[in-house]
Amino acid sequence: MNRKPVITDTETIARTRLFRVERVGLRFANGREVSYERLRSSPAGAVMVVPMLDDTTVLLIREYAAGVERYELALPKGRIEDGESIVAAANREIMEEIGYGARRLTHLKSVTLAPGYFSHATHLVLAQDLYPERLEGDEPETIEVVPWSLDRLTELCAREECTEARSIAGLFLVRDQLVGRG
Repeated sequence: MNRKPVITDTETIARTRLFRVERVGLRFANGREVSYERLRSSPAGAVMVVPMLDDTTVLLIREYAAGVERYELALPKGRIEDGESIVAAANREIMEEIGYGARRLTHLKSVTLAPGYFSHATHLVLAQDLYPERLEGDEPETIEVVPWSLDRLTELCAREECTEARSIAGLFLVRDQLVGRG
C-alpha cells in the first residue's frame, strides 16, 4: 500500500459563502512534489434524505438546479448546520422541503463527489415512519413533492430531469436494503 503524500503547504486562493479554493503542495513517497487545487466545503457536509412514505413509495422533490439551469427530480437535501447531528439535519430538511418529519432515521452511508479535488461529503439518510410536519425553509419557491414507486426506479433514472448522482445512488441503496429485508 502506498504511503499518503505529505502536505508541504496550503494556501487559500479564493473564498465564497459556501466554498474555499486551496492550493496544496504535496510530496509523494518517491520524492516528487506537485501542486494541486482543491475545493473545500463545510467540514460537517450535507445530508440527502430518502423519505419513504410507505414500503415502496419515496417522496422526491422537483426543484430548480442553477448549476445545470433546469428543474431536477431528486431527493431532499441540505447543509448540516453548526452543532447539528446528521439525523437532526435530515429530519429538519424533510420538514422544510416535503412537509414531513420521520420517527425513524437511519444513516446509511457517507459519499463524496469528485474526491480528487472536492472535500465535500454527503450523508445519505433513510427516513421512515413519516408524519406531517412543516418547517419554513430558505427555498425561493415552493418545492413540488413527487411520490415515486421504487419499483419504477429504472424509469426514473431514464428521465432527463433525474441526473443527480447522489440521489440515484441513495435510491438504489435504499431499494436494495428494503428488498433484502423482504
